[in-house]
Amino acid sequence: MAAVCVMVLGTSSGAGKSWLATALCRHYARQGLKVAPFKAQNMSNNARVVDGGEIGSAQYFQALAAGAEPEVRMNPVLLKPEADTHSQYVLMGRVDAELTALPWRERGERAWPTVRRALHELIAEHEVVVIEGAGSPAEINLMPNDIVNLRVAREAKARCLLVTDVDRGGAFAHLYGTWSLLSEADRALIRGFVLNKFRGDASLLQPGPQQLQDLTGVPMLGVIPMQWRHGLPEEDGVFDMTPTLPAARGSLPPEGVRFALGRPGGETDRSHAAGPVHITVAVLAWPRISNLDEFQPLKNLPGVRLKWVRAPADGAGADVVVLPGSKATAADLDWLREQGLDRWVADHAARGGRVLGVCGGLQVLGEALIDTEGIDGNAPGLGLLPLVTSFARDKTVRRTEAAFTTVRGPWAALSGVRVSGYEIHHGQTAPHPAMVAAGAVAHEVIPGLAWQNTEGNVLGLYLHGLFEDDRVLRALFGATAPTLETVFDRLADSVREHFIPGALDALIAP
Repeated sequence: MAAVCVMVLGTSSGAGKSWLATALCRHYARQGLKVAPFKAQNMSNNARVVDGGEIGSAQYFQALAAGAEPEVRMNPVLLKPEADTHSQYVLMGRVDAELTALPWRERGERAWPTVRRALHELIAEHEVVVIEGAGSPAEINLMPNDIVNLRVAREAKARCLLVTDVDRGGAFAHLYGTWSLLSEADRALIRGFVLNKFRGDASLLQPGPQQLQDLTGVPMLGVIPMQWRHGLPEEDGVFDMTPTLPAARGSLPPEGVRFALGRPGGETDRSHAAGPVHITVAVLAWPRISNLDEFQPLKNLPGVRLKWVRAPADGAGADVVVLPGSKATAADLDWLREQGLDRWVADHAARGGRVLGVCGGLQVLGEALIDTEGIDGNAPGLGLLPLVTSFARDKTVRRTEAAFTTVRGPWAALSGVRVSGYEIHHGQTAPHPAMVAAGAVAHEVIPGLAWQNTEGNVLGLYLHGLFEDDRVLRALFGATAPTLETVFDRLADSVREHFIPGALDALIAP
């Protein structure tokens, strides 16, 4: 078996590479083909735990769309930014301290043999490998050190699509400019152009596609409309509050039924949630936020409004405040204080408001961060839980299934609920010894993973993926989000509908 490789390149970040690669994985898998995704190097703080370590979330979801078991070979290099000028280097799922310490331009050559081996192993074991590039392949300052775009395309003999975001404007210039900066040999790898996020009068595109083909010899294979409601978690950046999927018929709770976390009744705000709003969840969007994609189900959940908070005014009307994961917990805690959000969170909790801390958010809720290893930094916490976190050199990376014990107060609906998710953290958290001696109690509601305050309104846990578990959504909200299988099928349907008939089959033809 030797796979045909289809590669999705983009004119820029955000052009739609991840989205299109996911759709292609599902499209080819639905034809009965054995499909795997691949991205040589991903830069993202959104990661998922697989056997062997962690990979970027985009390749995790692409593997699921392909019907394949996600694994580290699908994303052999993952760069996790810790500061504007520094990133943690994860090679084949594990942090590589030596590569992390190297200058950026020296890393690629050291990692390339591992990347190449992973690629060829996937090619040997599958019928189609859908490869995603990064950023743009035409960044001439980066080409000599490239291990993710054209070097991979040449190695895989990939049939490449070049996608651009037409909604930004200048799409034809972006496509032509990218193509023109490539060598003749690399231009020959481009099999088709794709306009993504199109809206408006389709006739206005003419005669652009034909003129572009006359200039380059490359046809326009697809014009994909703006996908406001595709439902796929965003790979990077904070997604907006526009609902991604309409409420399914009959999916809203009956009149008069309250969500376990909601308010009676509910205001009507259709611009931010599918149907009447019963509960507003505010997630703090600190600079080094990680694993934000785990909140995507809240966007798709009927009656829930998701808000991103960067200043106290952004959180007006919040019922639940979430402190998410962080790749630089101490630095994000400093930012929180600079914005005055520490006082806002404390006031919300003092009024009995519900607060949830996930991973780095749990650490921030405690009394102190202690770092003797130079991993993250020392800092006093918010003091909402009598806990202390010590950063360890070894990183905990594992999938976890556990069950809540007796949960108090407004989170009581979680009592006895089994949850599955994943852990990615350097910190180890425990009750603060001095505070325990003085009589403080941190109620442990999942052994070693989750704690509550005495009042029960503040909950912190290490488990990522809480809102991706249907058992949790039913317990807290009385509803569930559309399944990923539904999302993947819709993506594939859209691509099949908006590509030139037969183009996708031609890409993998012998």
